[in-house]
Amino acid sequence: AVYVAHLIQVLMYFLFISQKNKSLKMLRMTGNKIGNKGAMQLAAMLQINSTLEEIDISDCDLATQSVVAFAIVLKNNRKICAINASRPLLFSLQEETTVHMAQMLVVNKTLRELHLGKHDMTDTGVERLCEALKLNVSLRYLDLHCNRITRDGAKCLSEVLKQNPSLEILDLSSNRIEDDGAVYLSELTSSFLPSRLSVTSNNIGKEGLKSFNEAMKVNSCLTHIYIWGNKLEEPVCVAFSRLISSGRLLEEHTDVSPYEVDDHVFLAEVSHGLRRHYYWTSRYGEYRDSSNSALALMQSDSLALQIHPDSHS
Repeated sequence: AVYVAHLIQVLMYFLFISQKNKSLKMLRMTGNKIGNKGAMQLAAMLQINSTLEEIDISDCDLATQSVVAFAIVLKNNRKICAINASRPLLFSLQEETTVHMAQMLVVNKTLRELHLGKHDMTDTGVERLCEALKLNVSLRYLDLHCNRITRDGAKCLSEVLKQNPSLEILDLSSNRIEDDGAVYLSELTSSFLPSRLSVTSNNIGKEGLKSFNEAMKVNSCLTHIYIWGNKLEEPVCVAFSRLISSGRLLEEHTDVSPYEVDDHVFLAEVSHGLRRHYYWTSRYGEYRDSSNSALALMQSDSLALQIHPDSHS
């Protein structure tokens, strides 16, 4: 309780100085338990701040009320280009946060990066998002990792990609799209697949994974694909080994590496991933120099403020 109170005091001071902020463009609050009260104060600040471009409020114990508040703010904010609102504490099954984020995407024309991981999102929520994405041409990076999306949600997303090819990065890791969902995504023509796609840990078997392999042979747009955590049977291992050895799929653009034992081909996991803001992301150099990060959506030399959970001591 003392730690939370101290955090809110720090946050209130930041809110006070932010009104005159002219240089701070990125704020990362990841892991700080500011809760609903602190998040509501932060959302109120964004109504008057016109400088911040990126904000990370993941794993901050946000409740439905504060997530909805951020969605409402983003309807009018014309500066923020990226927001990470992953892992809130939600106790409703009505998916209110997803509905409000979808409504925001209909009118927002500046947001390029949206992280909604661990929102307990179902195919119904994805359908609402897809309805909005058909009208949104600015979003380039959509992160829906660790939700409850199945093949039906993947089908909705594939239909959106046919109508709106602006999405360049799609993270569906740790869902359950299975073979059918993978086939829906891979059957898109070469003009529509995103350039970076993560389907790790989705219970995808041989049929679905080989469909991605075939898609890469005819799709020059898809350059990065992450498949670890699925059913990597030997036919899949052989197919991806050939894809890598041919140079079509660069080793630093996927999270598997082929090796042979007794004339059998296997795939080993390597530490290459999609998420741009993650613990093992490179701390130096350009984003394009790190195989553990997504596209550099924000090219600026802005001053960034990071508040770490252990910085209160």
